Amino acid sequence: MNGYEAKGLDEDAFGDKGNLSGLKTFDAFPKTKASYTTPTTRGGQWTVIILAICTLFSFHELKTWWHGTEQHNFSVEKGVSHQLQLNLDIVVHMPCDTLRVNIQDAAGDRILAGELLQREETSWKLWMQKRNYGSHEYQTLSHEEASRLSAQEEDAHVHHVMGEVRRNPRRKFAKGPRMRWGEKPDACRIYGSLEGNKVQGDFHITARGHGYRELGEHLSHEAFNFSHMITELSFGPHYPSLLNPLDKTIAESETHYHKFQYFLSVVPTLYTKGRSAFNAYTLNPSSLEARQTRNAVFTNQYAATSQSGPIPESPYLIPGIFFKYNIEPILLLVSEERTGFLRLMIRLINTVSGVLVTGGWVYQISGWVGEFMGKRKRQSEGVLTGKHYSD
Repeated sequence: MNGYEAKGLDEDAFGDKGNLSGLKTFDAFPKTKASYTTPTTRGGQWTVIILAICTLFSFHELKTWWHGTEQHNFSVEKGVSHQLQLNLDIVVHMPCDTLRVNIQDAAGDRILAGELLQREETSWKLWMQKRNYGSHEYQTLSHEEASRLSAQEEDAHVHHVMGEVRRNPRRKFAKGPRMRWGEKPDACRIYGSLEGNKVQGDFHITARGHGYRELGEHLSHEAFNFSHMITELSFGPHYPSLLNPLDKTIAESETHYHKFQYFLSVVPTLYTKGRSAFNAYTLNPSSLEARQTRNAVFTNQYAATSQSGPIPESPYLIPGIFFKYNIEPILLLVSEERTGFLRLMIRLINTVSGVLVTGGWVYQISGWVGEFMGKRKRQSEGVLTGKHYSD
């Protein structure tokens, strides 16, 4: 007696049937081959390599997201601006009473820059000794080193500019070397900031009695020596920590009647960090608050070319140092923006997934290649040794 008979059921109906034996081998969810799940040294090493690559790429994505990406845009400068600040710190190898400093702009105004800038009697020898000290050495424009060019490249990035401006908020001119007691000055340091018209102009340093009619002694040509060292020449707000093309440069003349010419192309530049500062300028460009905030720095960049050489002694040719500058009618907007957190997560997921898929394909292909090469090696060994393999 069994439970099947008590219930009126046929026990054989619940037994194995020949036509149902195929269900034993049917599986709707095929399993991975046993060889694929067997731990191997090669598989463990490959897993470590893939994890290391995923970690490296993820760290790079996080670092890029944290620092943000720079966007460069050119636009016509909005708003009306009439004044342009000039910052100068230069040493000329001539006494101060023999020099004349003026600005003649396209508006026809002549600015007596020598009365607005500070003058300091100094020694050329002391400045020549000082030129190799500090963060950047004085160099000639024709022999600029790679370190100086890389420093100028850094000063074009928003992150570096913001850091330099915050570290030096006072914007003062550095003190020059002190002369010893009884030492006779033979050079003049001219430094300071002044306001000029925001138009094309010519800033020049000439000798007394040359270039303009004025009362006083006509300086002898034998006293001319326009060798000079430019510590800083910039336009706009004074940021002494930023390196401009003519900053920390030196030019020397071997003749008395010598003319130095610098041609400058000035481009107004606005550095912003975050989209809010960029939008503030877009909505209200004429407001100083939109330009000078914690996340915005408004300044001017310029490109410089030089042309210098001795000139014949003639009343129509004037020796000296001339800076011809032109204000470009465009504005360079350099903004550093950071994408949203959701976009960062999507990039991380895509990066990790891509590495895993690619790593899996490379692992399988390398395994197939290894098996193929091993099979060929075994066949070649069998032929060389005279051995025959049979089934």
